Amino acid sequence: MVNYPLIYKIIGSLLLLLGVLLTCCTCISLYYMEDDMMAFMLSTLVSYSCGFLFKFMGRNATNNLSRRDSYLLVTLTWTIFSLFGMLPFLIGGYITNVTDAFFETMSGFTTTGATIIDDVEWMPHAILFWRTQTQWIGALGIVFFTIAILPSMVGSGSVKVFSAEATGPIRSKMHPRLSTTAKWIWSIYSALTIACILSFYVAGMGLFDSINYAMTTTATGGFAPHNDSAAFFQSPTIEYIAILFQFLAGVNFTMLYFAIFRFKFANLFKSSEFKLYIFVVIAATVWIGWLLMSYNGYGLERAFRSALFQVVSFMTTTGLFNDDAALWPHITWVILGCLMFLGACSGSTTGGFKCIRGVMIMKVMRNEFSKLLHPNAVLPVKINGQPVSQQKINSLLAFFAIFTLMVLLSATIMIVSGIDNTNAITIALSCISNVGPSLGTQIGPEMSWSQLPDYIKWTCSFLMLVGRLEIMSVLVLFTRGFWKDS
Repeated sequence: MVNYPLIYKIIGSLLLLLGVLLTCCTCISLYYMEDDMMAFMLSTLVSYSCGFLFKFMGRNATNNLSRRDSYLLVTLTWTIFSLFGMLPFLIGGYITNVTDAFFETMSGFTTTGATIIDDVEWMPHAILFWRTQTQWIGALGIVFFTIAILPSMVGSGSVKVFSAEATGPIRSKMHPRLSTTAKWIWSIYSALTIACILSFYVAGMGLFDSINYAMTTTATGGFAPHNDSAAFFQSPTIEYIAILFQFLAGVNFTMLYFAIFRFKFANLFKSSEFKLYIFVVIAATVWIGWLLMSYNGYGLERAFRSALFQVVSFMTTTGLFNDDAALWPHITWVILGCLMFLGACSGSTTGGFKCIRGVMIMKVMRNEFSKLLHPNAVLPVKINGQPVSQQKINSLLAFFAIFTLMVLLSATIMIVSGIDNTNAITIALSCISNVGPSLGTQIGPEMSWSQLPDYIKWTCSFLMLVGRLEIMSVLVLFTRGFWKDS
C-alpha cells in the first residue's frame, strides 16, 4: 500500500522549502525595486499555504517509506515543484501560457536549459535568478537536497529515495550515513559554485552575472541571463573558466571528494569511467577543432576553444555556448549528438546515458566476442576491478533499450507534427539527456523553443522529467504491478 499521508507530509515540507527559495527571489526583487515583487510575494504565499495544508493532511503519518512510496514521491516532487515554480512567470505576466511556463520551469529543475523565452535580457533580475536557482537546486536532486539539510524528514526511507533520484547504475557513498554523504556532496557542489563565482568575477563579470553563470555552470544547466550565453562577453578567459567548471561538474562527486579533500588525485585516473570521459573530450575536441580549421577557416586557438567549449558543454549536458554549432560542418552535429547521448560521469550534475554505462556496454560487447571464440569461458564484467552483477547488466540493457526507444518514438511524433528530421532527433535526444540545445538550423543553440507546438512542449517536458530521473523511476508508475497492491 502507498503511504499517502507520509507522501503528503514530505511534499508539504518540500513546498515550505520552495517557499524559502521564492522568498530569496522576493528579497532580490525588493533590492532592485522591479515589477516582479508582487509575483514572487504571491507565489511565496501560495507555496507556504499549500505546504502547511499538505503537512496537515499528513500529520498522522508513520515515518515508514517503502520503495514504492519513494518512486511516487520523487516523481510527484519534481512535477509539483515545476507546477509551483511556474507561478512567478504566470502571475508576473512574463510567460502568459501555462504550457510555456511549465516547460520553462521543468527545463530549469531538470537542468535541461531549453528555453521558450526569446529575449531573456528584458526580464527582471529576480526572474533571471529564479531561473538559475531552479537549475542549481535541481542539479543534485530536490529530495537529495532535503536529505542533506533535513535528514529526519525522510527518515528510514532516505536510501530508497536516493536510489530513485540518483544518477547512474552504480551508486557510491562516502559515509555509512546517507545524510552525511549528502552533506559532503552538497559541500563540494557549493565549494565549486563559490570558486566559479569568484573566478568569473575576477575575469571581469559583474557580481550578478558571476553568480548566475556560476550556478548554471556548476549545475550543468545552461540558463543564462544573456541571449548570447557565454558568447556575450567575447572573453576567452571567461570561456576557459566555464570549460573548467563544466568539466569538473561532470566528474563523479565522490571521486572529486577523494581527489580534492583526501588528495588522492591518482584515483581519478584509475577509474574506468573518468578515463573514458577525458578520452572522449580530448578525441572529440581534436576532431572538431580540425574540422573547424579545415572547413570554417578558424585559427588554431579559436578552433581549439570553440571545439573544447562545445564538446564539454554538450557532453556535460550544460548547454552553454560560445559559438553557433548550427553553422559548423554537418559531421560535427553527429559528433555532438553522440556526446549528448553519452553524457559525462554518474554521480555528477549531468544527464545523458553516462560514461559508466558506456564502459559497461563496451565490456559486455568484448565478452560476447570472446565467447564466440571460447564458448565455455566464464567472463565476468568488471568495473575498476569489481565484478558487476548480472542484475545490473540486465538493468543496463533494459535502460539502453528504453532510452533508445523513447528517443525514436518522440522523434517520430515530432516529425509527424512537421518538425524536420534533424531537429526532431536532436530535440528528443536533447530533452531526455537534459542538454538543452538542438542542432538544426530552425532552432539551434542560439534560438528558443517557443515555436514548437504545445503538445510537443508537453512531450518535451515529460522527456526532461524521465531523463532526469533516469527513466525507470518514472515509467514504473505506469505499470500495473505498481498500483496492483495499492
